Amino acid sequence: MKVQHRHGLEFGDAVNQLLVVPTEFEEVQREYPIFFRKDPDGALHAVALLGLDRGENLFLAKDRWTTQYIPAVQRRGPFFIAVPPDQDCEPTVHIDLDDPRVSESVGEPLFKPHGGNTPYLEQVAHLLFTIHEGLAVAPRMFAAFEEFDLIESVAVNIDIGDGLTYDLPDLFTISADRLSALTGASLERLHRLGFLGAAIFVRSSLGNVARLIELKKLKRAED
Repeated sequence: MKVQHRHGLEFGDAVNQLLVVPTEFEEVQREYPIFFRKDPDGALHAVALLGLDRGENLFLAKDRWTTQYIPAVQRRGPFFIAVPPDQDCEPTVHIDLDDPRVSESVGEPLFKPHGGNTPYLEQVAHLLFTIHEGLAVAPRMFAAFEEFDLIESVAVNIDIGDGLTYDLPDLFTISADRLSALTGASLERLHRLGFLGAAIFVRSSLGNVARLIELKKLKRAED
């Protein structure tokens, strides 16, 4: 069994935002803006903003990403992780055999000829663990941010020029003022909880909105 590294519209890459997890914030914030959104139940989730229009990924050039880092939920390809009902059991790696990237002749092999996992499959397992661990950590992270009143709604108003503007609703971020106003004891507690770095990464990622604007202008010029 082999898996091809392929991206494109048919593989779900053409989206304007993707779920990201705290365990990858450091890598994500270097290239994408990170925002928070609420699901229908009111729970917060972090997303990387990839485009301004529905179905638009400004970092996707046909069948390849133009960035150094691809968010983990998309990089996992046809693989996913399953947690058995028995909590004493370890999560296991699964693969969608109907995915067109799965092949018997083309791509990266999953197993060595004489048994055992290939380095590629080990990388996949590590990636899935990053997602699994990040999903488990996220509720605690948001609880800590709410404990220190760090989350605020943000109005993202973008002017592309030539009369084209975007107002992106229902987004949240870390308040720079409230973060900088934390006392020493609060900073220490947030750090000990493991989420001070995550808050800083979210704030620093917002500079990438300017990059999105430039990419959108380039796309409009090419069209």
